[in-house]
Amino acid sequence: MAIMRAIVVDPDTGTPGRLAIREVEAPQQAPSELLVRVAALSLNRGEVREVQRSEAGSRVGWDFAGTVERATADGSGPKVGTRVVGTVPTGAWAELVAAPVAAVAPLPEAVSFAQAATLPVAGLTALYALEQGGPLLGRNILVTGASGGVGIFACQLARRGGARVVGVVRTPAYEAAVREAGADEVVIGADCRPAEPFRPYDTILESVGGASLTTGLRLLAQDGVCVVYGRSGADEATIDVPAFFLNGGSSLYGFIIFHELKRRPAAEGLARLASLVAKGELRPRIAVEAPWTEVAEVAQRLIERRFPGKAVLHIAGS
Repeated sequence: MAIMRAIVVDPDTGTPGRLAIREVEAPQQAPSELLVRVAALSLNRGEVREVQRSEAGSRVGWDFAGTVERATADGSGPKVGTRVVGTVPTGAWAELVAAPVAAVAPLPEAVSFAQAATLPVAGLTALYALEQGGPLLGRNILVTGASGGVGIFACQLARRGGARVVGVVRTPAYEAAVREAGADEVVIGADCRPAEPFRPYDTILESVGGASLTTGLRLLAQDGVCVVYGRSGADEATIDVPAFFLNGGSSLYGFIIFHELKRRPAAEGLARLASLVAKGELRPRIAVEAPWTEVAEVAQRLIERRFPGKAVLHIAGS
């Protein structure tokens, strides 16, 4: 049995992050899977929140970037030695990851492993969520949680597509980061109310929930769509039903990235995002870079919203 190191849930570490590096069994490849030696990984709020509910020994992690160590048995996909970025539903925070070809994209030489590791869940969520609203040119876009990993990418992609972008942040110190990402206006608040002067919005990317979602639905333009992909503020929201349906054509879309990837493979979107990074048209904001031995501390800082953008961890020796 081959052994490797991986980050697992360990409640006995004595740290709030409940994460530690342990020896585990190496993954077994399916015929259409690549074996990737991971060089860098990134953290997302969703997976870190799951850690608090997971059993001891559970494997975690969605995003990874590294080098193909073993090609697929069926001959599909990148060759050995190819630099790649990818995502899996669990187990990405490890020295080795077995991933389907459809979940992995080759990296341009100009894109570092650290930059690439930020792209899978945050970048794909921003890309695919914005596409729910149709063409961006001339549209009015509202992004809540705009200083987060998804929010920073969403502001850049929406602005690049020709949209007018309004970002909502809770912390005034993060306003500059959101403006740098391309937001035309940045408002400060725990919900969408400060964004009302710039209404109506053709598309709203909503990640806060609670009062933020309640207010956001009232700010939609006719035929506008509110894409909900998170609930960092509250699990429940009250909807003003008459205001919502009398607006005409408004829609509320529940977005889960791994559901979307059943219809739109990650490889396609990751190739697009990596190409934009290589051209300098998309700039991952990496607020924290650290060795993976610091995962518990960095995860706790992420949950406490102590930095804007993304956190990337490097695996020593990869």
